[in-house]
Amino acid sequence: METFTPHTLTNRNALISGGHSGIGLAVAAKLQAAGAQAAVADISSPNHLPVGITSFSCDITNAAQIDNLYGEVNAHFGHPDILISNAGQGIHEKLTEGDPAKWQKVIELNLLGALRLIRAFVPGMLAAGSGDVVFISSVSAGQAYPYGGIYAATKSALQTVAETLRLEVLPTLRVITIAPGVTDTAFFKNTISGFHTADDIGYGALAPETVADAVLYALMQPPEVSVNHITVRPTLQPF
Repeated sequence: METFTPHTLTNRNALISGGHSGIGLAVAAKLQAAGAQAAVADISSPNHLPVGITSFSCDITNAAQIDNLYGEVNAHFGHPDILISNAGQGIHEKLTEGDPAKWQKVIELNLLGALRLIRAFVPGMLAAGSGDVVFISSVSAGQAYPYGGIYAATKSALQTVAETLRLEVLPTLRVITIAPGVTDTAFFKNTISGFHTADDIGYGALAPETVADAVLYALMQPPEVSVNHITVRPTLQPF
């Protein structure tokens, strides 16, 4: 029986959107500890960042700020060869009563923000001849539930984008989707019109570091192996 031998991440450059807290920060810390150079981009002020992680301010719904981020990242450590699209926001509104302006905000961030990152950074990864693109999705993708239509739709669309990108960039790049279940982060606090917490949902919750471990597992496969989708959820969570 063969055993898994991790592939090194030493000297690889990673950019993580939404990296100032939660899953994004946990991923950045794990990458840094594994030997990669990690940079995070976020619209919010950063929590305490591990030593060596560089922080950039960027609203990924803003095309001009994406262009600026591209220049800053390249000036800092060259073109990234790991791109992690993590920034996102939840929304909990009934379709017949919700606010379309709020829906548009979530679609701009969760879906179009990821597309802008692809358009800005993936061509350089292709030109370099290797790299990994990681999307942080959700078990909500493909799972309809009351008041969750807009959020679930963005994550379903994101997974379609990920699979399309995989087909367009193989065999040069690997594309990975991580779909977490309930995770103990500020996600619920920042959900638009939301009222749930990780505790009151009642399934238990993952630590963000657990999700980050899934990201690292996929990235540390040898180049000829692609782990394209990982679902990780609390054992009690039914979907």
